[in-house]
Amino acid sequence: MTAATTPAAAHLGMLLWAVLVGLSFPAVGLMSELPPLSLTALRFFIACAALWWLARRAPGFLPAPGLMPLYALMGLCLAGFFGAMFWAAHHATALSMATLYVTVPLLAFLLGRGLRVERPGWRLPAILSLGAAGALGLAFAEAWQQGGHLSIGIGEAVFFLGCLSTALYPVLSRWGLATGRLPASAAVRTFWSLGTGGVLIGLVGLLVEPLAVLATMSGRDLALLVYLGLFSSALTFWLMQRATAALTPGVVTAYGYLVPFVSMLLLFLQSPGSVGWAWLPGSLAVLLAMGLLMRSDVGTGG
Repeated sequence: MTAATTPAAAHLGMLLWAVLVGLSFPAVGLMSELPPLSLTALRFFIACAALWWLARRAPGFLPAPGLMPLYALMGLCLAGFFGAMFWAAHHATALSMATLYVTVPLLAFLLGRGLRVERPGWRLPAILSLGAAGALGLAFAEAWQQGGHLSIGIGEAVFFLGCLSTALYPVLSRWGLATGRLPASAAVRTFWSLGTGGVLIGLVGLLVEPLAVLATMSGRDLALLVYLGLFSSALTFWLMQRATAALTPGVVTAYGYLVPFVSMLLLFLQSPGSVGWAWLPGSLAVLLAMGLLMRSDVGTGG
């Protein structure tokens, strides 16, 4: 852990992460229908271009050949999640995907225990379970309002594999730091993991997507793509890598519970009458869980 990466700074950074991720969904919704995998690859490449100026001056920027398999595996985690998400979006309901996504922190904790980067004990799993219950409450409140329903099928199975993939990403990062394999610079780790992930997602996009559609991208689409690349890719993944140096994977991924809370706040600002009492139990559970995570030291060791 670097001197600048204190647990308090990591928690504050992940709060900003939750806000940025929550704001990215409305931005994506404003874009035209374009090949999603290719768009994600472009987002990652834009993020890498922004990180280049910060990462290239840091020690360990050029990885040793033996380190590239670890970066490739981290990139595969990113590619696996986004690939599964985009495929499952056409084969699973939004409620089913939101429900499955709340498993990510608990999956990260279990994977972290396997690689010995999480402490044994009951406090962190209990807090993560409370946050998961709150996030589920928010998901069901939104689904109830929109008339959604929960289902289980091949789409849900594929998306669960994507959740497992994204849970493994901070675990590998923490393990790489703990074993001295990965450099201390969060910018370097973010640059290479996003770069390899972008290449992998881009290759899949070349195989399965009609790339000619990208030529129809409007100026607004390009502006939104640059925004997403800079803020919801470069900055968010840098914040996650920075927090991974101070917090365990279970705590880092638990900030995903705040994303539906941010979405609820945006919905309230746009249409106050659409947010009713059904949102309250989930909101309180999420806020309580995040408060416990910030006050305790359960997620600062490995």
